[in-house]
Amino acid sequence: MGVEVGAQAARSRALAVLRIRSRALAVALLPAAVAVVLLAGGSTGHLVGPFWHAARWAVTPFAVVVLLAAGAIGLVVARARPAVTPTVAIAEESAPDLYRMVRDLADRLDVPAPSAIALTPDCDSWLEDRTHPAHGPPPAEDRDEIAGARAPHRRSTAAPVLVIGSPFLWWMRVGELRAVLAPVVAGTGPSAQPDIAAARRFVRGLDAAVAVASTPGRCPVTRAVCAGVGWVARLLLRSCREHAALMERGVAAAAAERAQAVDYGLRIVAQEQVGLAYAGWDRLLTRVALPAWRMGRWPSRLDAGVVAALTELSRRDRLAEGFASRLGERPACDLLEEPGAIDEATSLLAARLFHGGPAEPSPDWSPVDWQEYPEEVVDRKWRTDAARLHRVLDTMGVTRSPASTPASPDAPTLARILDHLSTPSVQPPPVLPPTDGDPAPQGPTAPDDETSAGGADGNEKADGDAEADEPINERAATLAAALTSELAREDTRSTANPSALPDTLLWDDATFPLFPLQPPRTARELLTDHVTAMVCCAAMDTAGATPGLDWLDGPSLLVNGERATDLTPRVLSLVEEGDPAPLYAWLIASGIRPEKPVRLV
Repeated sequence: MGVEVGAQAARSRALAVLRIRSRALAVALLPAAVAVVLLAGGSTGHLVGPFWHAARWAVTPFAVVVLLAAGAIGLVVARARPAVTPTVAIAEESAPDLYRMVRDLADRLDVPAPSAIALTPDCDSWLEDRTHPAHGPPPAEDRDEIAGARAPHRRSTAAPVLVIGSPFLWWMRVGELRAVLAPVVAGTGPSAQPDIAAARRFVRGLDAAVAVASTPGRCPVTRAVCAGVGWVARLLLRSCREHAALMERGVAAAAAERAQAVDYGLRIVAQEQVGLAYAGWDRLLTRVALPAWRMGRWPSRLDAGVVAALTELSRRDRLAEGFASRLGERPACDLLEEPGAIDEATSLLAARLFHGGPAEPSPDWSPVDWQEYPEEVVDRKWRTDAARLHRVLDTMGVTRSPASTPASPDAPTLARILDHLSTPSVQPPPVLPPTDGDPAPQGPTAPDDETSAGGADGNEKADGDAEADEPINERAATLAAALTSELAREDTRSTANPSALPDTLLWDDATFPLFPLQPPRTARELLTDHVTAMVCCAAMDTAGATPGLDWLDGPSLLVNGERATDLTPRVLSLVEEGDPAPLYAWLIASGIRPEKPVRLV
């Protein structure tokens, strides 16, 4: 009963959308109908006289203009290419088990099976209509038995394409994926209804026409014509917006009601995995993948990485206990013949969507494995940021630290950064760095527990107490502004260099990245990242620390094999307040020599 009610509600709203289309067509044909009546009346001798003669001369050209305008608008709406989500197509030969599972699910739901399957680097699944001629190869010419007789062209009635979020395939088990896809696949039933399909085509055509009219770079005449087309398309969209929204809501309700008969209990459990996968995927992209993308490298196994990230989350978070035990069941990625190749394709698409990278690998845009990530990304990132920081200090005329090694007075050192950012009022007591073989002297007292909180709590406190984008320390503010300018100049140079420019080809009239992950970093965040990178370089070159990868927090420093979780709040104390004491205490406790030179890129 619920399925029928939802489908009927969706069909009634689809008919309302089609009535709006019919009214628009009637308005366009009305002047022509009046002109035909006036011309017919004049030819038969019924509508004669100066008034009717003037009316014919006035209405007939107006009707012709309206018909031409309506024809142009209708042509744009019919031929404009609707937007299509960038996806990785999955051929049936590369995933026969996945296609078999989806078809079996469609048979159980008594709905048409999707025409194809595609993957998207996102935690969502939906049906997408790709029956427009611009979305596929031209149809083969069908001829009748009579030689030379061409069969009439008919609009394709193919089922929509099933788009699946790639993290679902790697994290979910086969039964969970089937339960999650059940309400999505059930939507192919209402989609096959002719009225609903026609209403969707009309709305998608209007949306595509608005996009075409908004394309810049045209001549004034074409721009004026496009402005008129866009105005009419927007008017029609506003008229049918509510009906289209309620139609889609009815389709979703009917699909959800129909899917309740299939794996309903398992779907409740699987929905918990959807939320968990979304959290792990977001952390993996923003904390792990984004630093690599900024370095011109793209992780080639993002979907496999989300499994590692969620497993780590299950280990840390007591609320996620028990989820890791699912790893003994068959993962949904086993339904693919070559999961590694598909993971690489979706990883490259994710970099293109969220960062704007090129569509193909190149020497400046190469893949990186997770085993190589610490050395190829983390180490390189830290040394690049440290080199930029010293380059900016040289531009500002900041002198080298007096504590530098006499043999290399011009070598970059961490002490130079500490001396410059420390305010005179809070200079730490003189602490002689230990020489080789000598015990480390006692440094200043460690800060209280609130200041030296762990990595996660310390970061939350620092983010919550930030009152402005710029640091409070005047020296830090000046240095942060200079860093921001230097990064802007580097971006300008990379933009001016065609070989380093990311691919900006249009995909459905949209320039990549379509979904930037994070807003531009503030000056304080830039300075904090660069100072942290310099500290990490000093730790690696003077104390034997190593770069590491944390699946939830991204690049991390390993000191004596353990992750340094309390470094960020100490760097913030130096940057924001000009107080180097907490960082000095941490350096001495870790055996790091700030006066020793470090290796930069």
